[in-house]
Amino acid sequence: MPTAVTEVPETMRAAVYRGESVVSVDEITTPQIGAGEILIRVEACGVCHTDLKKIEYNLLAAPRIYGHETAGIVAAVGSSVTKYQAGDRVIVFHHIPCGVCFYCQRKLYAQCLVYKKVGVTAGFEPAGGGFAQYVRVMDWIVERGVEKIPQGVPFETAAFVEPVNTCLKAVEQCDPQADDVVIVQGQGPIGLLFTMLLKLRGCTIVTTDTIPLRLNLSKQCGAHFALNPRTENVAERVRDVTEGRGADMVFVATNVKGLVEEAIRSTRPGAKIMLFAQTSDKERIELSGASICVGERSLLGSYSAAVDLQAESADLVFSGKLPVHLLISHCVPLDKIGFAFRLATHPGEFPEENPLKIVVRPQELTSRQESKL
Repeated sequence: MPTAVTEVPETMRAAVYRGESVVSVDEITTPQIGAGEILIRVEACGVCHTDLKKIEYNLLAAPRIYGHETAGIVAAVGSSVTKYQAGDRVIVFHHIPCGVCFYCQRKLYAQCLVYKKVGVTAGFEPAGGGFAQYVRVMDWIVERGVEKIPQGVPFETAAFVEPVNTCLKAVEQCDPQADDVVIVQGQGPIGLLFTMLLKLRGCTIVTTDTIPLRLNLSKQCGAHFALNPRTENVAERVRDVTEGRGADMVFVATNVKGLVEEAIRSTRPGAKIMLFAQTSDKERIELSGASICVGERSLLGSYSAAVDLQAESADLVFSGKLPVHLLISHCVPLDKIGFAFRLATHPGEFPEENPLKIVVRPQELTSRQESKL
């Protein structure tokens, strides 16, 4: 039998994706845990665009409960669990690889079949479940995919560990050096995390975005040059600061049409271009083959988190080496999740709100709400 820190309610509130881009806050059964599993009372869950795409474009069958940037308190532990106990403050990863397959041996963890299985659920088909009051964490995730949060670290800050891991993975793959000039296209939450990580590497950082507030914040996070591509020629400006060569590296942190082409124009021969936000099968990029072949550029991709960077990403967040708290613009209760989704999906429609990173607090709610993206 599981042991609990407090009495766990039989039912809970959860934001359930019902299909046709509709999410409703409903009362459902609290998930039950088995041997080797833990139950987490969710205190904070960040809103991620990968989940928003699945909802907006109905990419997966309903019903599901999304949310995977999850931080909370262990509410109950199943038999045989010894690493955690009720009351522990934790973050949880929803994907963990097997560690032994063909892809894991090559550190391509996101391609592992076990990794592709979601191991955290609030009910229905596992989908992360962080937009609910409680989540069930399955045994293989408990074994390797949970990190304890030190006292004094707010849950809203701790929820950044998973997205920081994904960005750190891409940075490690590109291996920027201290004398590199690096462009980060897009200064939303992900782009700003890249800017922070590149600052730690000592790079000269050029950021681009069309929202002035984000450009200003990028300077606070480490950017040396912050450019608005609507009013400035990015390629020319970058050449001005690189003796005419172009940038050594680009991180494409948004999927705005034409940015990969701009990355080619803004880089020197031999540069690396990391595609990070290009997660849709429908997106098409048309490039000159010679710009890659003759220009000897490397076009790279990185997706999701890496288990061997888990502890490092947690330390970057918990220690304050990355000031991720600067990115939080809104913390909303569960019943306002529709508003949270609209803020994150269409920030340009809410200039007075200046939306950036939106965090949902599932324990806070006042009424039932149905919403559509």
